[in-house]
Amino acid sequence: MELGEYLPVLRTTNARMDDAAAEAVLAHGWPAHVSGCPGWRLADLIRHVGEVQHFWAWVVRTRATEPGGYPAPPRHPEDELLGWLSAQHAELEGALENADPAERVWTWAAQQDVAFVLRRQVHEAVVHTVDVEQVLGDVRAIPTQVGLDGLDEWLEVMVPGALPDGPPQSAHPVVFHAVDADAVRTLFPGTRPFPIAALTGTAGDLLLTVWRRIPLEVLTVDGDGLQAAAMIDLVKRE
Repeated sequence: MELGEYLPVLRTTNARMDDAAAEAVLAHGWPAHVSGCPGWRLADLIRHVGEVQHFWAWVVRTRATEPGGYPAPPRHPEDELLGWLSAQHAELEGALENADPAERVWTWAAQQDVAFVLRRQVHEAVVHTVDVEQVLGDVRAIPTQVGLDGLDEWLEVMVPGALPDGPPQSAHPVVFHAVDADAVRTLFPGTRPFPIAALTGTAGDLLLTVWRRIPLEVLTVDGDGLQAAAMIDLVKRE
């Protein structure tokens, strides 16, 4: 994806999350279980997303170079959560719209700029929107280019972030084939002469698989699926 594409995707995704969250609350209530986040209820998920976006809006708006001065938001009661979530969406979108992607800000990664925040928050929102839609029982397909960029971000940012010393000795390559993008990506390339498995599906389904939102059974698996899952599990989730 190009830099200019991220903010429109974030706006669309945030709007989808707002709509799905409102429907899920009406249909299932705030205590509804979130399958993609074990131990979480719907209220926990919405609070998490609001808090994350509140934090990154502050980082971008203030051009923070370290997180120590962040003013944490108050804990809102459940009957205020939908309105608060929508407000945090607007705050983050506005902060990103008014910032140069090249401007330096603090992040937890090696890349220390607004562009990192923009990309990371798009994919945070994409995955958590699916979490809400799974509560609702109505998961929409992730657009191809968004799914592939999310898979790339997982491989480029989340994998080295989780494994700063590189793959463990037990690592084997896993190949991802995104059929809708006609693209191939590899987890742990070069660790063995041959991959332990090849996983084939849409870019969106591959993204949701590496984030443990859907099982490998949704994909076409060529090779050892159990070992492929174990390789993915070496990359700790949020």
